[in-house]
Amino acid sequence: MTTTTNTPLQVIATPAAIALMETLKSKHGELMFHQSGGCCDGSSPMCYPRGEFLTGDSDVLLGTLEGTPFYISRPQFDYWKHTQLVLDVVPGRGGMFSLENPEGVRFLIRSRVFRDDEIEALRTAGKI
Repeated sequence: MTTTTNTPLQVIATPAAIALMETLKSKHGELMFHQSGGCCDGSSPMCYPRGEFLTGDSDVLLGTLEGTPFYISRPQFDYWKHTQLVLDVVPGRGGMFSLENPEGVRFLIRSRVFRDDEIEALRTAGKI
């Protein structure tokens, strides 16, 4: 999936992830995601009420999903910048601080490596 300028999107979501986001929005209001690769919940994408998780200079806004910002920590970005992240949903418990925890499902990141032409388009656009 690409934008109209042929720059590939760095994060996308499956229909299941979008449906879960809508459910969570109806319960908690506007959302945000953060992909940290940190200690407590490993590299699980964490979903928070928008503004509840403070981002800073060490975070990169990777993109938006249905208007929901998706941030990634800079060290994770540096490692994954050559891949498109795909937000998906699988059965199981979410991260203990993530909003989907009581839903019986959890967000999961899948990925695919960008093609050479996509990497060049991202470089040209100043995205990597």
